[in-house]
Amino acid sequence: MEGSLFDVKSLSMSQVAFMGRTCWSHFSEVGVKIRLPFFSGRGVLPKAFSYSGTSSNAYVSKKAVCSINEEKFSTGNYIDQINGKKSSLFSRNMKALHAIDDEFGGLVVDPERLPADPNAFASMLRSSLSHWKAKEKKGVWLKLPVERSDLVPVAVKEGFEYHHAERAYVMLTYWLPGGPCMLPANATHQVGVGGFVINDNNEVLVVQEKYCSPASAGLWKIPTGFILESEEIYTGAVREVKEETGIDTEFVEVIAFRHVHNAAFEKSDLFFICMLNPLSTQIMIDDHEIQAAKWMPLVEFVEQPLIQEDSMFKKVIDICVARLHKRYCGLHPHKLVSAFDGKLISLYYNVTHSQEANCVSN
Repeated sequence: MEGSLFDVKSLSMSQVAFMGRTCWSHFSEVGVKIRLPFFSGRGVLPKAFSYSGTSSNAYVSKKAVCSINEEKFSTGNYIDQINGKKSSLFSRNMKALHAIDDEFGGLVVDPERLPADPNAFASMLRSSLSHWKAKEKKGVWLKLPVERSDLVPVAVKEGFEYHHAERAYVMLTYWLPGGPCMLPANATHQVGVGGFVINDNNEVLVVQEKYCSPASAGLWKIPTGFILESEEIYTGAVREVKEETGIDTEFVEVIAFRHVHNAAFEKSDLFFICMLNPLSTQIMIDDHEIQAAKWMPLVEFVEQPLIQEDSMFKKVIDICVARLHKRYCGLHPHKLVSAFDGKLISLYYNVTHSQEANCVSN
């Protein structure tokens, strides 16, 4: 954890004595020894003081340092290092921004503890960068909420670069060591899904979009859309079909996926075509984005000029027809737990040796 420190050399002897009595009373219970006027700390911090990437306890409480006169020492005066290392003292006028260490030797600035005044922020940011460089830190992540957008030009002026933005914040970064920046880039892909739904009458669920390019005017297509944040591919396909047509479905498998570059906003695009079984028949369109929807005979769907003229569309239909005749196997999601981070993941693959397999791989 990065914290601001204070210079005890400017204290009177009475203040030093008072501080020694007060601070010792707080730290004696956790085995931390304090030697004035240098404040080198030794001992083991209790769990509440340990670093956590998400815990609000990542910062040492100012009461745990000492309860001295706040007019003499501004809030945010903290011990910089304990655990057997001497503290490097910061001047009262050289406070660092509150930040926590990340696992790669960098820092994440606490967005909830930024100074209110842009001038104060600029001063603290400059001091912090000097301090972090001296400590050989690497990347700095600065998340500025939209209500603190006035700090963006200040950070950019000090050398921060845009990384990405969301509705509620902008993320900026600074690479301290110099040379090529080794921080990971912003997300490079958007992910879309399409639902190929066919009923017992060999009819495909198709839609016409209300807003489309002139080249796609009049085309009947499968329901498509983007998956949401933290949404699985298979749940995204089921959701999109439901939202656009009102049809309930169950996921069967991923039939194929397309990868294209320089799509929207110069990002790459992954598009997963999923086969779904219909669980209902009554269509109720989303009239905000869908012009019309219907069950179309497969032969009529395939014979559309735009389908026949486009090699990708034609191939996708060929694959879907092959899957219907059990001449092709798609990919099923299998839930596994990663040993690297303990997270539940979805691994997509097909199993052709199972007795329950209803397809044969080519």
